[in-house]
Amino acid sequence: MRFGISIPNAFTDIRVLCDAACEAEASGWDGFFLWDHINAFDGDTIDPWIALAAIAASTSRIRIGTMVTPLARRRPWIVARQAVTLDLLSNGRVILGVGLGYPPDKEFADLGEDPDDRVRAEKLDESLEIIDGLWRGERFAFAGKHFRIDNARFVPRPVQRPRIPIWVAGMWASRAPFRRAARWDGAFPMKANMDPLTFEEVGAIKSYVERHRRSGDAHDFVISRDLPANAEAARAEAAAYAVAGVTWWIEGAYDRGELYRKARRVPPLDER
Repeated sequence: MRFGISIPNAFTDIRVLCDAACEAEASGWDGFFLWDHINAFDGDTIDPWIALAAIAASTSRIRIGTMVTPLARRRPWIVARQAVTLDLLSNGRVILGVGLGYPPDKEFADLGEDPDDRVRAEKLDESLEIIDGLWRGERFAFAGKHFRIDNARFVPRPVQRPRIPIWVAGMWASRAPFRRAARWDGAFPMKANMDPLTFEEVGAIKSYVERHRRSGDAHDFVISRDLPANAEAARAEAAAYAVAGVTWWIEGAYDRGELYRKARRVPPLDER
């Protein structure tokens, strides 16, 4: 199992994020991720992609990425370019988290975008096909309901092969996001009330995703949950979820003090 920290893109001092990412890397964390909101916060908001570029330049090992980018309000060819550029800058450390986006009013309707769940899901699926196609570095065309590409070839390709890993987020117990996640490189389940998933829910989601997998390639299963403060209890809980098939454990941090406390904490697995 790997461990990461995920934080809102509401920290206005990017130097704080860079410092915390360096602390997390030194402590043994495996990932450092930023939310991708544009209008959801009633306060400060920064662009996560620019912040991630600064973090990439400040670190050397830790994985970085968005948790998660709502592709329905992005141009997929722009995201394809941004992600490859970040992958090159970080020497192959990027993970692209994607989802429908939330909340649909502030993130979509209030900005003139269609908030309908079905439309956003259609755009998400088309965007993923386009991004994957463009990352191959060959001539590419696409004709969908929402997007069209007549003739494009995007180079350079990502450092990572066959592509930058794509994690798909979704709200359980909706099934469609997890059928989508099964087609890509990882599943990131959440609950609408933001409560942590129970052990039984993790097992049910994992089984559902596995039933819809089309290949035996490695596939990440990501949960967001706070570790117990006691080191022994943290190791035991993480080990139990690892046996259940969880490959990434993501901790949240919501203010500067909490971010630094978690970044300086050593992740709980014994071998670390």
